[in-house]
Amino acid sequence: MTADVLAVIGVGGMGQAVVRRSGAGRKVLLADFNEALLQDAVDTALGEGYDVASQVVDVSSRDSVAALAAAARELGTVTGVVHTAGLSPVQAPAEAIWKVDLFGVALVLEEFEKVIARGGAGVVISSMSAYMAGGQIPAEALADLAAKPADDLLGLPFVTGIDNLGYAYSVAKRANQARVQAESVRWGGRGARLNSISPGVISTPMGRQELAGESGAQMRAMIEGSGTGRLGTPGDIANAAAFLLSSEASFITGTDLLVDGGVVAALDAGRWAQEAG
Repeated sequence: MTADVLAVIGVGGMGQAVVRRSGAGRKVLLADFNEALLQDAVDTALGEGYDVASQVVDVSSRDSVAALAAAARELGTVTGVVHTAGLSPVQAPAEAIWKVDLFGVALVLEEFEKVIARGGAGVVISSMSAYMAGGQIPAEALADLAAKPADDLLGLPFVTGIDNLGYAYSVAKRANQARVQAESVRWGGRGARLNSISPGVISTPMGRQELAGESGAQMRAMIEGSGTGRLGTPGDIANAAAFLLSSEASFITGTDLLVDGGVVAALDAGRWAQEAG
């Protein structure tokens, strides 16, 4: 019997939560750039009874991503891909953010589109920050970010002209949403679906780094003003991913699911109140 394969790229808090929520009964291929973190995730998953394999991947290398996609196909029928890998402004310079958060996502979508099975689904982790940058990106630039081949992205004038870390991150995440929309048509040609999730502030190591950084106070204020008033958990994102991967979401593709506890809604409501006043 051919194994039902779920590939999880990035084994931080969200990636491991996805394994726990959606990995039972499947062959799970875990991938990450950090070998030590990857091995810890494998050991944990095996200890909890999951059937896992692993492969080190550099998402900024086409050869590496192509090898990962080929490895997933060799394990069985690739029915799920969840891409959680990314760098935040407190972790890396703008050049690395572009390579991982922009170029890396495009590579994963291009290479896994070649192996995803009919009836399969992919999920890309974007960010609520995409909603804050969207209106600042010229329409022509966003079209390029969505539709240009992955290998052309890092040379786009709009990209090379940005060196502000926070803005680079937000633009990359908005580009992820737009890229998912565009790529969902090609995935649909294979009978598969593709969506993105935009998390708010999630209690992962990356999220806690951001809260401890320069923008931490602003982030806490946004959380306090949101409808839920709390940090998100990795499980909140894994639950959303499980839905989008499932047959219950069979009529949903090419869209973004905002899972932010109501932060963006609160910010928009405040802006609308000011404009109305």
